[in-house]
Amino acid sequence: MRIYPAIDIKGGNCVRLYKGRFSDVTIYGNSPEEMALKWQELGAEYIHVVDLDGALRGRGVNENSIKEICRAVSVPVQCGGGIRSMEDIERKLSLGISRVIIGTKAVSDRIFVSEAVRKYGDKIVIGVDAKDGKVVIEGWEKLSEYDAVEFAQLMEGLGVQTIVYTDVSTDGTLNGPNIGAMREMVQKTNLKVIASGGVGDISHIKELKNTGVDGVIIGKALYTDNVDLREAIKACE
Repeated sequence: MRIYPAIDIKGGNCVRLYKGRFSDVTIYGNSPEEMALKWQELGAEYIHVVDLDGALRGRGVNENSIKEICRAVSVPVQCGGGIRSMEDIERKLSLGISRVIIGTKAVSDRIFVSEAVRKYGDKIVIGVDAKDGKVVIEGWEKLSEYDAVEFAQLMEGLGVQTIVYTDVSTDGTLNGPNIGAMREMVQKTNLKVIASGGVGDISHIKELKNTGVDGVIIGKALYTDNVDLREAIKACE
């Protein structure tokens, strides 16, 4: 299981939201690239980046910050937020991103997902963001008609190999991930599942490892020093 330190960017700053609420923001620094370099130096093998402004506006906003992150680190970077077209995908890849995460657009346009997977293969990751088991879109502001597992199965049928599965209700709380939901997703699909949301200490990482997820994204717990990245990586070995 791999640890993905998270860098969420809003207004060029490194921030964390509480339960996905854009009104509840904590700023942890004004240099996302320096944060990325810090995580790499502590042993991160992959960096997870989200353009929060992009997710809300439906287009890339913090591209300069993303480009600087890719320049600063030698490890691969995956990025989501506001990716709605093939041009957006190509733009992100041109910045140095290794994998792009498609969320809202995947819910509304399966043909787009199919074409993206055909063209870019495993560079395409689908973000499955769920609240009470239902997929949410547009920066977590709007509820869709899809059940999370059902939607993931649809994506698998289109050739998707990896998803980032976020339980929005636990995100930023440090109170623990939704273990049951993560285990169900692993059991009911053949996807590589990267778990996101709620990790607050090393015990949560060990619990997630037992579900069979392929990776876990850690955000707030790293910034508040509730989790030591080196210790987290060791717990995954």
